[in-house]
Amino acid sequence: MSSSDTISAIATANGIGSIAIIRISGDRALEIAEKLSHKKDFTPRYATLTNIYNSKNELIDESIVIYFKAPFSFTAENVVEIQCHGGFIVAQSILKATLAYGARLATAGEFSKRAFFNGRIDLSEAEAIAQLIEAKSEDAAKILAAQMKGSLKEYIEKIRNEIIHILAYSEVSIDYAEEDLPEDLVLQIEAKLAELKKSLDSTLMASRAREGLMQGFKVAIVGKPNVGKSSLLNSLLNYNRAIVSEIAGTTRDTIEEQVKIGTHLIRIVDTAGIREAHDEIERIGIERSLEAIQESDIVVALFDSSREYDKEDEQIISLINSYAKDKHVLHVKNKIDLEAKFLHVDLKFDMQLNSKESVDELVHTLESIMDTTNTSDEMMLISQRQISAVENTLKNIEEALFPLQDQELEIFSFHLNEAVKEMASITRPFENDEMLDKMFGSFCLGK
Repeated sequence: MSSSDTISAIATANGIGSIAIIRISGDRALEIAEKLSHKKDFTPRYATLTNIYNSKNELIDESIVIYFKAPFSFTAENVVEIQCHGGFIVAQSILKATLAYGARLATAGEFSKRAFFNGRIDLSEAEAIAQLIEAKSEDAAKILAAQMKGSLKEYIEKIRNEIIHILAYSEVSIDYAEEDLPEDLVLQIEAKLAELKKSLDSTLMASRAREGLMQGFKVAIVGKPNVGKSSLLNSLLNYNRAIVSEIAGTTRDTIEEQVKIGTHLIRIVDTAGIREAHDEIERIGIERSLEAIQESDIVVALFDSSREYDKEDEQIISLINSYAKDKHVLHVKNKIDLEAKFLHVDLKFDMQLNSKESVDELVHTLESIMDTTNTSDEMMLISQRQISAVENTLKNIEEALFPLQDQELEIFSFHLNEAVKEMASITRPFENDEMLDKMFGSFCLGK
């Protein structure tokens, strides 16, 4: 596929809606728009209401056409956007007409890829665009919007330039290898590298701590059989998603649903009751429950107030204690409308409720936990690719310190050059077509 092709795609989601948008990009974009509309002289950036015809001169729709003249467009090429009536047929008919007039169907992410190669955006901005579409919270959307405007790019360039500045000292000193580096210069370089390491470490920690903000928080409801996990899920969803029964072990598999709490779209998982399995199906369900706990950001451990403390409760407590350092764990006593029989002197409950009536306290607590996740002002990395690049940068900085002590400047410079490459890969890698194809291929069609 040639980058000189004119490409076309539907830029809005499939389905019925008020409008749909067909985007065309390339040298022939304006020519195709003129053939579709039977009009000439489109004024750049002005909306023009016009009829749209197919190659057989049959009327498809009355639409709005907007022409963006290169380089003042998203792709830095000539771009035309056609806003037609939404639905399954109209947008597809216009797309087919653009293909009949010489456009090629765009691949996933090809518009963004062209914007990258034409210098309109860098990789950090491209990834922010892709993730903004799927943002799971308002806070995440704000962070991604800032990165679309280049906040991460500025941070990366600052770190990269500081490493290059340190590297310059080393490169100059190599030319005078017969002379030892002044001791104060070595100390200055070590101090600068320590500052860089501290900054990158803080960025990594903040990014890992706020991972749920980007991917969507996952909440696992756990407990022994028949403590009211399914009733709690139904109350949080405000409809009967899970079967509720007095028979222990009714939920044999994990049930996952999405719900909006505050400004966050979260995934809630109702797990199978954790106990010694009685058959193979129940064993598999319990294994999946354990996986759900491992993958969750918040664990709601549910206990039945109307039943005496037993070995199954002990097993639940032991299990969640093993995750207490890595996750938010809420201990919740359920069924408080019944006679209280549960006694455990060492277990402190975060709240008590009747899951069949009101779960407002739990909702407010979950919202508070998620809101406090974004209190850090640290720069945030938004993909595993970015995190890996920073991890590799830190590794090279650490490995550069040993040869610096022995004034082996060639090895020192090698590690710093590798660090520079790793940081540059976050925004604009030198060469890696396979990586770029894979990354942009994960975008939705029309972006």
